[in-house]
Amino acid sequence: MLRVLMIGDIVGRPGRKAVREKVKAYRQKYKLDFVIANGENAAGGVGLTREIADELYAAGVDFITMGNHTWDKKEIFTFIDHEPSIVRPANYPPGTPGMGSAVVRINKVNKIGIINLAGRVFLPALDCPFRAADEIVNKMRKETTLIFVDFHAEATSEKIAMGYYLDGRVSAVVGTHTHVQTSDERILPGGSAYITDVGMTGPRDSVLGVQTDLVIQKFITQLPVRFEVAEGVAQLNGVLLELDENTGKAISIERIIDTIDNKTK
Repeated sequence: MLRVLMIGDIVGRPGRKAVREKVKAYRQKYKLDFVIANGENAAGGVGLTREIADELYAAGVDFITMGNHTWDKKEIFTFIDHEPSIVRPANYPPGTPGMGSAVVRINKVNKIGIINLAGRVFLPALDCPFRAADEIVNKMRKETTLIFVDFHAEATSEKIAMGYYLDGRVSAVVGTHTHVQTSDERILPGGSAYITDVGMTGPRDSVLGVQTDLVIQKFITQLPVRFEVAEGVAQLNGVLLELDENTGKAISIERIIDTIDNKTK
């Protein structure tokens, strides 16, 4: 049995502090074999830089997935093509920098395939994530039965549909992007773990990681507002997956909810 931790969308400095303070302890507590984190909001609330990617690796993260904010820090164009531990949504058009999927070693015996996909409902129109998943999964299964999918999508229906579409062909389909952890974690009939949204790792007393007054101002006035990452107590949301290394099927999925005092740097 292999234990994999998926950390929900890391938002800004509070989210990174939560990762630094918790992940290495989790690795020992849960005897983790691999840690994946969504890092598309890790740099000041949007995007990812080389320095921050390295910070997450040093904190105990093995692999980073992205989403619709992949390109918000232009620095990413200078390193994403050469980064074996970061994937952006695979259904971006051909020729887009970076990789949409990767197969990496967990240990001397096992490999895990990681796929990042972006939804199309209420998000920018990309290529079909279902067809992209088909193509990648079919290739990956020739190399490993352990396949993890981060589906970065807005609509609950689209996420659930993807879960059932890939059920039995992948180890897990987890949703990211909405920053609110859902309580529907389960093993689908075909043996794939599923949750609609892993949640957010960042400031708890916020609107999806942003200072509450700024978001309220935008809703009331409908005028442009510069968002800033909130401060204070942070939360870490994630899911702990137990996977059968021989079949690739999920044995269990458990939500992780933790809090961290972010008063100190």
